[in-house]
Amino acid sequence: MTDEKRALDWQKRYEEAPERDADFETISGIPLKPLYTPLDDRDRDYDATVGFPGEYPYTRGVYTSGHRGRLWTMRQFAGFGSAKDTNERFHFLLDQGQTGLSVAYDMPTLMGRDPDDPLTLGEVGRCGASVASLKDMETLFDGIPLDKVSVSQTISGPAATLFCYYVACAGEQGVALDRLDGTCQTDILKEYIAQKEWVYPPRPHMRLIGDMMEYCADHMPRYHPISVSGYHIREAGSTAAQELAFTLADGFAYVELGLARGLDVDIFGPQLSFFFNSHIDFFEEIAKFRAARRIWARWMKERYGARNPKAMQCRFHVQTAGCSLTLQQPYNNVVRTALEALAGVIGGAQSLHTNSLDEVYALPSQENVEIALRTQQIIAHESGVASVIDPLGGSHFVESLTDRIEEEAEEYFKRIEKIGEGSMLEGCLRGIDDGYFQMEIAEAAYRQQKRFDAERMIQVGVNAFTESVQEAPEFLRIGQEVEDRAVEETNRLRKDRDHDACAKALARLTDASRGGDNLIDYILDATRCYATVGEIAQAMADVYGRYREAPRF
Repeated sequence: MTDEKRALDWQKRYEEAPERDADFETISGIPLKPLYTPLDDRDRDYDATVGFPGEYPYTRGVYTSGHRGRLWTMRQFAGFGSAKDTNERFHFLLDQGQTGLSVAYDMPTLMGRDPDDPLTLGEVGRCGASVASLKDMETLFDGIPLDKVSVSQTISGPAATLFCYYVACAGEQGVALDRLDGTCQTDILKEYIAQKEWVYPPRPHMRLIGDMMEYCADHMPRYHPISVSGYHIREAGSTAAQELAFTLADGFAYVELGLARGLDVDIFGPQLSFFFNSHIDFFEEIAKFRAARRIWARWMKERYGARNPKAMQCRFHVQTAGCSLTLQQPYNNVVRTALEALAGVIGGAQSLHTNSLDEVYALPSQENVEIALRTQQIIAHESGVASVIDPLGGSHFVESLTDRIEEEAEEYFKRIEKIGEGSMLEGCLRGIDDGYFQMEIAEAAYRQQKRFDAERMIQVGVNAFTESVQEAPEFLRIGQEVEDRAVEETNRLRKDRDHDACAKALARLTDASRGGDNLIDYILDATRCYATVGEIAQAMADVYGRYREAPRF
């Protein structure tokens, strides 16, 4: 009996079975068949759409040897209180075997404001490290050789400023620009779509991003000036397909921005990286990662004319899903995080952060962040999953789900292109202005909440299996003294620095913002004069203004 006839025979017996279950779907709502068979593969061209690891279209991975050749970078997101507090956490994590750093900044820093700004009251150091000047950046990386450790900065609104602090700090260590390896998030489009941490209106922000792309293409070949971030889109309530589509659409917009600046796609393309969420639906997430690589490769080659294979390779960092963690029965979060991390590893991530069990309460404690790091190390060294490249490749189910998510993403691309009249860059900008992305995510979140309320989606400890003896863990508390000290140190910095040199550097930055010069050197000049985050932001806001989002209903 042929495989096809056996599959048809099984399908008939299943449909006649009295114990047949109700319909199932992924967490995002994609309907699932009870069994996937060779019938689901009969129209698939494996060579064209799947291929081998390290070969176009990179569905099975961007590197020939996968994790056998090199494990992913274990990069725990960390930052709280002062730069000194965070520096101590960095040293602890590196001592525990972490292989890269990822900086979490507090809300004032993310919004381009200083600790003594009245709008920052009660927020300094609470959700990340307070970094207000080059002096704080020097403290943040004290004793950490920036030519030996890859650093990721999660910052978008004032990204150019924090990038310049990092560059100036590396210069003080004697590290050449071409030795710096790391990432700056810089993805302002996802801020308007989901995370809401911006400074200026969209188009001035895009000018600054173009300046960073140009500067890195000229001076920092190993550095990634943009990490196109779907993570926050998913945390805002999107489906997996929306996360994939909106993230890659933003990526295509940055490609078109680079091309419009006259940059070579084969030079700046490899400097674009991605940041995805790894949610709780194990197979859906793996399929999403595989689809991301295939779509990016095809678009870069066929639409944007890339010839350099590295420009076609979608390399990405993964963080486990913060929004999947629960306040109820918090120790269940260890299991959730392990499953999500495993999906990221099997899906081929180049870098991984595992959330701590207490992050639903507060910033992670030292004990719980160690457990989160150990989760990665157990997966890497005990589970055996890194021994085989793309171990689920060829699965009837995973290949079909990869195709389905890709198809949904492509439908979104068509809509975004239509909004932009053929341009992904204009489609993203106009879609933000029109509220298209925001409303699509809100609708998806509403649909998921209805499924949860109807108990079609089970969350253990929340709407099922709620009896528990678990107690809340001790969690990290940030006191008012952190803010008081940051305000004091910022005031002292302003008093001790060369006031005239700083004022002149800020004035030059304002003047340059009115023209067409690349602004990075101007920001670097202000940085070296110890201008603060808020002062540099305001120097450009005097020209660009500050953004306020229109309400959407």
